[in-house]
Amino acid sequence: MEREFMEFDVVIVGAGPSGLSAACRLKQKAAEAGKEISVCVVEKGSEVGAHILSGAVFEPRALNELFPNWKELGAPLNTEVKRDDIYLLKSADKAAKVPNFFVPKTMHNEGNYIISLGNLCRWLAQQAEALGVEIYPGFAAQEALIDENGVVRGIITGDLGVDREGHPKEGYYTPGMELRGKYTLFAEGCRGHIGKQLIKKFNLDSEADAQHYGIGIKEIWDIDPAKHEQGLVVHTAGWPLSDENPGGSFLYHLENNQVVVGLIVDLSYSNPFLSPFDEFQRYKHHPVIAQYLEGGKRVAYGARAICKGGLNSLPKMVFPGGALIGCDLGTLNFAKIKGSHTAMKSGMLAAEAVAEVLLADGQGGDLLNGYVDGFKASWLYDELFRSRNFGAAIHKFGAIAGGAFNFIDQNIFGGKIPVTLHDNKPDYACLKPAAECQRIEYPKPDGKLSFDKLSSVFLSNTNHEEEQPCHLKLTDASIPLSVNLPKFDEPAQRYCPAGVYEVVTQEDGEKRFQINAQNCVHCKTCDIKDPSQNITWVAPEGTGGPNYPNM
Repeated sequence: MEREFMEFDVVIVGAGPSGLSAACRLKQKAAEAGKEISVCVVEKGSEVGAHILSGAVFEPRALNELFPNWKELGAPLNTEVKRDDIYLLKSADKAAKVPNFFVPKTMHNEGNYIISLGNLCRWLAQQAEALGVEIYPGFAAQEALIDENGVVRGIITGDLGVDREGHPKEGYYTPGMELRGKYTLFAEGCRGHIGKQLIKKFNLDSEADAQHYGIGIKEIWDIDPAKHEQGLVVHTAGWPLSDENPGGSFLYHLENNQVVVGLIVDLSYSNPFLSPFDEFQRYKHHPVIAQYLEGGKRVAYGARAICKGGLNSLPKMVFPGGALIGCDLGTLNFAKIKGSHTAMKSGMLAAEAVAEVLLADGQGGDLLNGYVDGFKASWLYDELFRSRNFGAAIHKFGAIAGGAFNFIDQNIFGGKIPVTLHDNKPDYACLKPAAECQRIEYPKPDGKLSFDKLSSVFLSNTNHEEEQPCHLKLTDASIPLSVNLPKFDEPAQRYCPAGVYEVVTQEDGEKRFQINAQNCVHCKTCDIKDPSQNITWVAPEGTGGPNYPNM
C-alpha cells in the first residue's frame, strides 16, 4: 500500500524529557551554525504530558545546560526540596527513622525540586515549538521504517479507524503515514515497543546484563493545610515489602497543599500472589504515611514501569540511522531514584552528535559514533558508573546488607569501589511456583486511604477506542490457562495495576482469560513480568491510554 509521507532531517519518537530535550538541542545547534535542521516529534498521548508519570524529585543539572535561563522562561519548578526524611518500616505500625549520617549520598536532595514531570514536558514542548520543532500528539509510532540495507529511515504511524479484526471502518479509516528522517531517535520511555524490536533486530544487548525493572504506582492527594510541609521529601524501605519481594516508597509535598505518594515494587519479586497495587493500598495505612493523608482527598492515580538496571544493563546505543535515548535506552539512575535529568542529557548528547553529522554533510544514515563517544566523556556516564552497583547490591544482599554495601560504595568510595556486581537473572524468571509461596490476603479498601482498581483507573482518565484491535498481543492464547494458571495462579491478575487481565469462571465451570484492554494505563508491566514472556505490548491508536493532568 502506498502511504503518504513527510520528510524531516530528524524524527523523534516520544515527547518525554529525552525526546523534547533532543529536539530543543538540535534546533539550538542549527541556530548556532546559522543553518536549518527540520525536526518532528511524534507522541502517542492525546497531548504532550498525557502519558508522563514520575515521582518526581528533579535534579536540574541537564535543564541548566539546555536552558540556563529556565527561571526567566517560566519552567514549572516551583518547590525546592527543604528536607529529606527516610524511614525503615519494620511492620504495619512500627518504623525507625534513618539518621542522616547513614543515608547514601545519592539519596540527599539538596538543590533539587519536587515537580510534575508531565508539566515540565508541556513546558519543554512550548520551548521546542518556539524553536521551530513540529510536534504531533495523538499519533502512535507503530513500526520502524528499515530499508533494504538495514538502515532505519523513520517510522510508520498506526492506522486510525480500524475494527477489532483489523478491517477499516467505513468513514473512519485513515492509514498511517511514513515519517521519514535522516536520523530517528527513539524516546518511547521504559520498555518502548519499537525500541524492544530494534534491540532484538540489531542485537544491541549482546554485551549487556539483563535489564531490570520496577513498577511505580502513584497518587496525588489534596491534604489538610495543617499537615502540609512544602518541600518535604519522605522515602521509606521495608514493610509492606521484603528482601524476597523488594521495593520502596515516596511521599513528596508539592505546592498548593498537595502531596504525591507512591510505591515502587521491584519486578524481580518472587511471590506470584503479590499485587503491587494492593501493597500500595495497604502501605498508605502505615502511621508514617497516614498522618499526612488522613482527611485528604485523592485526585489522581497512575502507574508506569521504570528501567533500573543502570550502566551494566545499557544496550548498545546506536544502530544504522538512529539511536535509543532516555528510558528507551535505560539511563535512569536507580541510586538516586531519578531518571529525568539523565534522560534529558542522553537526548542532548544524541542531538549534538546528529547535528554534527547533518551540519557537516547533510546526509546522515551512518552510525552515530559521536553519541557513544560523547556519552562516555559526559557526566551522565560518570554518574551511571558511580551507581552501577546500587540495584544489584539490593538484589543480591537484601535491603539491609545491600544498603550497607551501598553506603560504603557511595559515601566512602564515591561510587568507585573496585568491584562491579552483576545481576543477570531476568525479572520474569524470578517468580516462584504458586505451590511454593504463601497466598497473600489483602485487606478490603476502606474508601478513605485505600481504594479498588476500577475507581483508581477512573482517576487516570484512561480511554481507548473500544472497537480497535487489542494492543496486548498473546503469542499463544492458550498459555495463560494451560501454563500460567496451574503453575503461577496466573499472576497477570495481580501484577497489572489497572485490572486489565482477569481469569473468568463461566457458567459451565470453564475458565476464560479475559483482556480488558480499554483499562490499560500503558505501564508495560505485563510485557516485562509475564513468566512465559507471552504478552507483547504494542501501541494502540493514537490518543488512547491515560490522560494525566499533572503527573
